[in-house]
Amino acid sequence: ISAFGPYAGKIEIDFEKIGANGLYLITGETGAGKTTIFDAISFVLFGTPSGNDRDSSMLRSLYAEAETDTFVEMTFEYRCEIYKIRRNPTYMRPVKRGTGMTENKHSAELTLPDGKIVTGSTAVTTEIIDILGIDKNQFSQIAMIAQGDFQKVLTASTDERQGIFRKVFNTGRYERLQERLENEVKRISSENAAAQEKIKYSLANVSCDSGSPSAEQLTSLRQ
Repeated sequence: ISAFGPYAGKIEIDFEKIGANGLYLITGETGAGKTTIFDAISFVLFGTPSGNDRDSSMLRSLYAEAETDTFVEMTFEYRCEIYKIRRNPTYMRPVKRGTGMTENKHSAELTLPDGKIVTGSTAVTTEIIDILGIDKNQFSQIAMIAQGDFQKVLTASTDERQGIFRKVFNTGRYERLQERLENEVKRISSENAAAQEKIKYSLANVSCDSGSPSAEQLTSLRQ
């Protein structure tokens, strides 16, 4: 993380040192930069901070030296594949020649496991969503709940939760299979009901003498 939020310079966080359990606590005094770590992860992946009350244009550190670049770079593993991503927000910086300021536009670069490089903010965000199978809002509800947002997860509607888990576990195909089976059941049930009506109609129009060997069978069939 460089010149990002309260971090004026560059800092590096090695989450591998914490362990492989996948659950850990980030704690500290108010204003120490805890939320900024979440913002950095969300920003580098999806181009926006973790909370909805912060704009990406606000991410440049107010304490950074003018010549210090603002960016977040992250190396992460997903399904045994290593990815490297770097993204910077839009911010003003001094021109390299002469005096004055110029706008450093939002940009992103993603290096895939096979060495292929994807560039451009929108293209990188789209690729990340395709890789992880979830978007920023779903990521915030599943993997990284920002301070104050836990209540939103608790009160999410059933449909919202179903949408999240369907995308996370890639169960859309099972939902489609379920719909096909339900439609097939309705079709077969309808055909069965029609066949039953035909049988009832046919039996109602069958007659035989009471002394016939078939009379008892006919009565049984009608019942």
